[in-house]
Amino acid sequence: MNLNLSEKAISISPSSTLAIDAKFKSMKAKGIDVVGFGAGEPDFDTPQHIKEAAIKAINEGFTKYTPAAGMPGLKEAVCRKLKKDNNLAYSPEQIVISNGAKHSLVNVFTAICNPGDEVIIPAPFWVSYPEMVKLADGVPVLLPTNEKNQFKFTIDDLKKVVTSKTKALVLNSPSNPTGMIYTEDELKEIAEFAVQNNIYVVSDEIYEHLIYDGLKHVSIASFGEAIKDLTIIVNGVSKTYAMTGWRIGYTASNAKIAKVMGNVQSHATSNPNSIAQVAAIAALDGPQDEIEEMKKAFVERRNYMVDRINSIEGLSCSKPQGAFYVMMNINSTFGKEYYGKTINNSDEFADLLLEKANVALVPGSGFGAEGYVRWSYATSMQNIVEGLNRIEKFLNNEL
Repeated sequence: MNLNLSEKAISISPSSTLAIDAKFKSMKAKGIDVVGFGAGEPDFDTPQHIKEAAIKAINEGFTKYTPAAGMPGLKEAVCRKLKKDNNLAYSPEQIVISNGAKHSLVNVFTAICNPGDEVIIPAPFWVSYPEMVKLADGVPVLLPTNEKNQFKFTIDDLKKVVTSKTKALVLNSPSNPTGMIYTEDELKEIAEFAVQNNIYVVSDEIYEHLIYDGLKHVSIASFGEAIKDLTIIVNGVSKTYAMTGWRIGYTASNAKIAKVMGNVQSHATSNPNSIAQVAAIAALDGPQDEIEEMKKAFVERRNYMVDRINSIEGLSCSKPQGAFYVMMNINSTFGKEYYGKTINNSDEFADLLLEKANVALVPGSGFGAEGYVRWSYATSMQNIVEGLNRIEKFLNNEL
């Protein structure tokens, strides 16, 4: 009897962001004075009216199965949101509600990929994209970008990697981990390219409301019916409403893709959490004031972090335009010795920083961005100040 485990499953790498966060929490539980910047979740509480909607649902016994692809009321709320925020008209049968945007992405790649299909993923990328594509029997094709171009790809870059096997392009704006956004003109060019080459665009818009400096989010699906039909929008309530643990994400796509995703989900999870779905309706339809308060705090933290990093000899970073991450350039530390150890890559930098300074950052290797580490400023200003103080002492061999 062959008891070998699945080769495909074995090939999947663990999430580096969750691994760092787990190590940080383990150290903290042991009483170690560690400061963590790995988690991708707002440090704010879920707004009260959303929590009250969930409590009401529990008290009213709304604790049973819902339709597999989500309850009609939440699908309708998503349609209203897409019309209001993005000027996009969708009907409920084009919406699939899932257990978080991460689950939505798994559904997307499962629905569109056949063995050998290629999915273009610009780097730096969110750590889970390539692994999700591999799980769906697709082939991740990494498209390098550089900091000089704000970590954004161009049409010329795309032309170099498109083949007859290209099925889809992943577009994440604002980006995790870089925080950069694509302009309206850039998105128009990408849309035209996708239509000309008949390529799906998986548009991850989970950070759409966390954009700063007067810039605005534009969905690539808004440039006409042709690109809208090829676009699969992925979004959710986790980042905008500080609801990471509630696990509600959603997709908007053409009805054919939505039906396939709904079928897959019906066998995988039965349905998203019923109580969290009610809470998500309250989030989408209710007051949006607290988003602006959260954004103000993020802007203050971002500005301090960027200015401070760029003032430390040997470090640098670009100012992110959205989300709540900073990619810090550490290339100048490579080949240098700190505390008896020579730094050769971002993993060694992050490991030694955690060991000596008790500061948890995510190495860029997991994002396809060697030479960088990612900070999250979704934490208190006190932690940010302390973390930057420690890293400055670390680099000066003063610990």
